[in-house]
Formats: sequence, C-alpha cells, structure tokens
Amino acid sequence: MSETVLDVRGLNVTFQQEGRAVRAVRDVSFSVGRGETVALVGESGSGKSVSALASVGLLPDAAEVEGSVRYQGQEMVGAPQRRLRQIRGNDISFIFQEPMTSLNPLHTIEKQLGESLALHQGLTGAAARKRILELLDKVGIRDAESRLGAYPHQLSGGQRQRVMIAMALANGPELLVADEPTTALDVTIQAQILELLVDLKRAEGMSLLFITHDLNIVRKFADRVCVMQHGEIVEQGPTAEVFDSPQHPYTRKLLAAEAAGAPGPVPPGAPEVLSTEALRVWFPIQRGFLRRTVGHVKAVNAATLSLRAGETLGVVGESGSGKTTLALAILRLVSSDGPIVFQGSDIQGRTSRQLRALRKDLQIVFQDPFGSLSPRMTVEEIIAEGLGVHGVPKGQTARELVAQIMTEVGLDPATMARYPHEFSGGQRQRIAIARAMILRPKLVVLDEPTSALDMTVQVQIVELLRDLQRRHGLAYLFISHDLRVVRALSHKIIVMQQGDVVEAGSAEQVFDAPRSAYTRQLMAAAFDISTRGAA
Repeated sequence: MSETVLDVRGLNVTFQQEGRAVRAVRDVSFSVGRGETVALVGESGSGKSVSALASVGLLPDAAEVEGSVRYQGQEMVGAPQRRLRQIRGNDISFIFQEPMTSLNPLHTIEKQLGESLALHQGLTGAAARKRILELLDKVGIRDAESRLGAYPHQLSGGQRQRVMIAMALANGPELLVADEPTTALDVTIQAQILELLVDLKRAEGMSLLFITHDLNIVRKFADRVCVMQHGEIVEQGPTAEVFDSPQHPYTRKLLAAEAAGAPGPVPPGAPEVLSTEALRVWFPIQRGFLRRTVGHVKAVNAATLSLRAGETLGVVGESGSGKTTLALAILRLVSSDGPIVFQGSDIQGRTSRQLRALRKDLQIVFQDPFGSLSPRMTVEEIIAEGLGVHGVPKGQTARELVAQIMTEVGLDPATMARYPHEFSGGQRQRIAIARAMILRPKLVVLDEPTSALDMTVQVQIVELLRDLQRRHGLAYLFISHDLRVVRALSHKIIVMQQGDVVEAGSAEQVFDAPRSAYTRQLMAAAFDISTRGAA
C-alpha cells in the first residue's frame, strides 16, 4: 500500500437552505495514495465537488463540515485559515471545469501565473517570468513567450485549460484535484489534456483526485474509483474490478448509460426540407481609419448539404471549425453567400420581414439550457413565447398547448408556474426543446444539446429527440463534438475542419470507414482515448 496523501473519513457536509438543513455529503470515506489516481464519479448533485472542496476548506461559511480530512497526517477540518492558505495552491492544487470562469478576464496570463508564484514562493520579476515560461512550455503552450501578454479570451479552450494546469503546477503540488477538466473540450483536445495530465503526474510524482461523470475517461485513466449517489459513496474499489463486476445497481446504471443504437429509418419518399450549394460565410477583416477590408476570416467554405423530413444530419468538428456558423447561416442569422433552399424556396435573398413567417418552421435548441432560458420568466411563459409572435391556432389556448407539449417532452404540466432554477439540467433542456417544438417546426438545429448533461440524462434526451422526430417527421441539424451521441442520432454526417467540409456521407460510412485523416483522428480521440495507462 502506497503512502496515503489524502485520507477522508466520515465526511459530512450540511447546508442551510430556506430554513432547513440539507445534507449534501453523507459519511464519505476514501483515500488517495502517493502517485495514485482516484476518480470520484456520479451525476450532477451527487456530492463529488463538495467533497473535494471540503478537503481544503473552500466551501462557503454556510456549510457545516464534520468528520476528518487529513492531508499527509495534518487535519484540515477546522484548521486555521493560515494553515489552509499555505496548503491550498501550494501542496494541493485545483483544476476546474470551465477555465473561462476560473481565469480573470482583466489580467494577462503572465500576471495570473505570477500571482501564485509571488504568494507561495516569493518569485517576482525575471525569476518569475522564467518559471512561467517553463510552466507554459511544460503544458504544451507553443511559442509561450508570445502568449504572456494574452488575455484569456484570446486563447482557445484547450489553451485556457493548459494555462489552468500550469497555474495548478506552479508550486509543485503533491495532490492535484481535477474537477471535470475536460467536459467543455473537443474530443481531440480532451485526449491531449488527459495525455498531458498522465505525463505530468508521472514526471512530477503527483497524486490525482479526478472528478468526472464520464466513465469512459475513468476506465482508462484511474487506478481506483469511488461512485457517488445522493451524497454517499455507494461503491469503491480498483477501477478494473468495479467496471468488470459492479456490485451496486447505481454503478450498473451508470455503466449502461451510453447513447447507443441508431435513428429510425427516413420515411420513403420523404420530401427535401433543406439544401445548400457551396454556402460560404466570410467575415471581413477591416483595418485603418477608413475601415478598409484587407482580408477575410473564412468561417465556412463551400458547404453543400441536403436534409429530408425525418432525417438527421450530424455536423462534427473541433471548436472553430465552422459548425455553429454554418447553422446560423442556414437560419439566416448571419450573412452568407450561396443558395439556401428551404421547403423548395431559396430564402437567401429574403428580408427580415419576409423571413418572419418562416421563423416558426426554423427552430434552434442551444447547448446551455440555463443560459438560454430567462430566469425571470416562468416555464409557461418561456414555452409559450413563440406563440405570442406567431399566434395560437384557432380553437386552442396557449395554456392548453403548453400543457400538451410539456407532457410530450416528459415534463409535468403542473410545474409550468415554476422558474428555470427550480429544475435539473435535464429538465431545463426538455423545457428548451418544448419551447422549440410548440411551434411544430419543420427543421430544428440542435447545437450541442447534450454536452452539458450527465450520461444518464444524455440517454434520455437522445431517446426524446428520436421519439419527437419519429412522431412529427422533423429534420434535425445536429451539431456536437460527442461522436457517441452523433452516431446514435444521425443518418448522415459532415465533418468540418477550419471552415471546410473535409468529409461527408452516411453515418455508417463515415464512422466505419472514414476517408480523411482528420476524421480518423476525431474517431480515435472519441472512441479510444489513449492515456497510456494511469501508471
């Protein structure tokens, strides 16, 4: 047995909520050995992150923490703030899920990395700059010196996450806590970040506490796994043992929760709903006092596609490949060149007024339901909003239609007076789907609708989308970086890279026999994440 770095025993965390005590973590016990990777897995709200934050006293003052958390023999629960500050960021470092919210948008990368070095090591000036360059080079930031003056928004998602890892490594921690560090990343970037963490763990001799809901990562990445449900650890043990012979029903449920199967067949003779021919979206680059155009950002180049009623076209590629821009162009929300034929008519040259009547037939569901739903509106008001623009069919009321569509998407109509924050992530996405479907559209753009959801909820949403398509003959334009979900929903696929369509074909052909090297790279990253063992 390796030396224990973190030892958690009988941890309980209680929050006071609306005058009542809510137990978020119940009698949690686990340990992390030196050089070991331990994964905490479970759905949102299971207590994973709360358990990790409690280990270094990062929970809000309203949290009541009981039990024992020992870091290398030192008790952390109830420890003086001075000691906790010495350990946090120095001996124990965190990498969080969303680097854009973790990094300060007003400070350069150099300043943010330098703060930790100055606080814990007293490094400033040239010495700090040298160490910062070493860290950026270590985490794979190319041309690191040119990035020192950059702000977070000037970096890609993968680069921002690498900066977060550099900050976590700055003071040579013994334990690295990674809280969903790859959830928001493309599959290829995700694979790179996981490879990086394995290499750094091995090179630095660190221990790793890895928090995630993605069991595909855990299987290849962790030495041991702890499965959490409703604030409790329901099962734990060596990863291979838990995956090969799960004992608890919840563990078996998680392992079985993967979007699988295939969409139903497209009805014979289904009419074409949408087609484009060499569609192009170029954004002008303007310079000088007169704002002359000196070049273009070529977001989409010559995209040709077609889509029939009851058919799903999956659009895949890394961030910045042009997927969402293509969808926005088809919806006439950004300017483009080339015909866009919707239900037999070219809508490219139509004015906003002329397009208004068509808007009810062209709907979109966004990635983040919490961000796309107004917190000030009830569910009834949110779902019925489109009816206020396009009218209510004769003989029906808006309230009746809202109740009907809520039932159809698996929501209780009795909850229509509630607000978005009163629902889970999966329920909020069902609300967003209901808002789009109440107008009975012909084409629905689904922009990463499952990426922010737990695996079990992903499966439910995929089944719901299949069912709605089968019942109403909907055409879906499905944008995602999760190729497992794409395979489960799509009849046809187009693969985009830097604005170009590098491959197109049936789902079977693209997944089983990809022709382009880029597609093969995406497939390898999605279905065989290579971390070369947890070591």
